[in-house]
Amino acid sequence: MSLATLRSRAQFGIDAPPVTIEAHLTGGLPALAIVGLPETAVREARDRVRSALLNSGFEFPARRVTINLAPADLPKEGGRFDLGIALAILAASGQLPPACLEGYEFIGELGLGGELRPVRGVLPVALQAQRAGARLVLPQANAAEAALAPDLTAYGAEHLLAVCGHLTGNAPLAQAQRALPQDGTSVPDLADVRGQPAARRALEIAAAGGHSLLMLGPPGAGKTMLATRLPGILPPLTEQEALETAAVQSISAGGFDVRHWGQRPVRAPHHTASAAALAGGGTTPRPGEISLAHHGVLFLDELPEFDRQVLEVLREPLESGHISIARAALKAEFPARFQLVAAMNPCPCGYLGDAGGRCRCTPEQVRRYRGRLSGPLLDRIDLHVELPPVAHELLLAQEHAGAEPSAAVRERVQAAQQRQFARSGCLNARLDPAGLRRHARLTESQQQFLARAIGALGLSARATHRVLRIARTCADLAGSDALDMPHLAEALQYRLLDRRPHSAY
Repeated sequence: MSLATLRSRAQFGIDAPPVTIEAHLTGGLPALAIVGLPETAVREARDRVRSALLNSGFEFPARRVTINLAPADLPKEGGRFDLGIALAILAASGQLPPACLEGYEFIGELGLGGELRPVRGVLPVALQAQRAGARLVLPQANAAEAALAPDLTAYGAEHLLAVCGHLTGNAPLAQAQRALPQDGTSVPDLADVRGQPAARRALEIAAAGGHSLLMLGPPGAGKTMLATRLPGILPPLTEQEALETAAVQSISAGGFDVRHWGQRPVRAPHHTASAAALAGGGTTPRPGEISLAHHGVLFLDELPEFDRQVLEVLREPLESGHISIARAALKAEFPARFQLVAAMNPCPCGYLGDAGGRCRCTPEQVRRYRGRLSGPLLDRIDLHVELPPVAHELLLAQEHAGAEPSAAVRERVQAAQQRQFARSGCLNARLDPAGLRRHARLTESQQQFLARAIGALGLSARATHRVLRIARTCADLAGSDALDMPHLAEALQYRLLDRRPHSAY
């Protein structure tokens, strides 16, 4: 038979669309041509596959070989098609029974000696193969990641010969088993934080409702310390959330480490990061920091030091939970349901309001510094909290009485989130206006109080909705079905930059 067909999968954003690999042998001068919109790494498969077949003891056909990767209009990249191309050539040349390829999907890069090397984006491939009811053959180094897909039949192989032995039934491969790692990760504890009761409370509210948080304070006040402890008070990921998080990381440049299964991602890019690094991009779109923080925490320290255009890319994902990267030939969409935690100094030198008079910044310098953050971006950050300097006596005390550990806070956060999911099916931060009308009803006196606050603070409609969402979270933490005046008053206290926009204090 001079024609053979098998199945593989490409990588397109977070998706893994099916690709049919066809091999056709005809007369003419010996040559190998690959068609179907291959990029450079795919075209180079000609030399890798030829060497792998010869060094594995197979015969490379001395005929004209045409490899078609269908559909032709889908871009193909990477070395993931090497294994499928090699097997298709073997089947088309009669060295492998074509029938043995049915029901399988193949991905893997070949070395010149025939060994199989790992590829990126295995988990999306595994999830799609499982939905299609196919068995997956891939490099042994990727087998543990593929096995994370529930109910998938996957086989890992070290060499092309091992794959052929399995397909012919001479030496069946062992099926990859799902082995979830034990959670042995040490997470910083909230009990380490000295003082800052208002910031600790804001952090708890942010965790309970999925709200974004901006901390404003001098150097050494504990902003970074608090931010790194947010994951420790968040509930564990669900199975679906863990799969989504791992799938995004699987297609990133660093790939996914199975040892990190079930852990909430924490991303903290430097303030010199570009817009493409934060949002994602490239000729073939790759996920950026906001997508790699999906179902986790994105911590932006020294927020005003980021380029303003870089920060503006956060606006749409904060609202929608996803981001679309458009290029001339394609458009890829990535999930971006992250929790933003940002930190900034009150002024360029960081010591505005210091009792010792260390600040020498003028009001104009303070306004320019805070003016680096646009109003629309600040409007989308739910909680603004100010951190005062920590007293030296508290820092140097050997015993820290009343320091609540993360475990105790996490119990309250989990209870509050369970109330939210039972009531509306989502966290309070994602309530739409209709959901707010149903679940954050105000009495007439509360409406009058809020109306006065809106006029005094100049709150926008978006900021008003955020106040109501925060008040709903405060009520959930208190175990209350109705919003009370203290919940509404506390929520209004977290609009710090609405009270004093870009001014010295």
